Amino acid sequence: MKVNTQSVNFNADEKLLTFIQKRMDKLDLYYDKVIKSDVFLKVENTSDKENKIFEVKVSVPGDSLVVKKQCKSFEEGTDMAVASLERQLKKKKEKLRAYL
Repeated sequence: MKVNTQSVNFNADEKLLTFIQKRMDKLDLYYDKVIKSDVFLKVENTSDKENKIFEVKVSVPGDSLVVKKQCKSFEEGTDMAVASLERQLKKKKEKLRAYL
């Protein structure tokens, strides 16, 4: 799957980008018609520990799924967002099966 990653106001290292790519590739196991995904990594300027925002938009035929998570690290946000996307993709696949 094609994953476009954009880091806003900072440069993401290669290790983080590889981690995100590997996690997003696992979504193909749940729904194989994913066209592409856009990932946005943002850091809020607050004193709060949970200042990392992980936002992902996954394009599937006829729809797009958006998940936004705010966590202490981008890795934690990635895991939480991918888990949420897995549930949404499973639900979408079940709805499609109901129509067949």
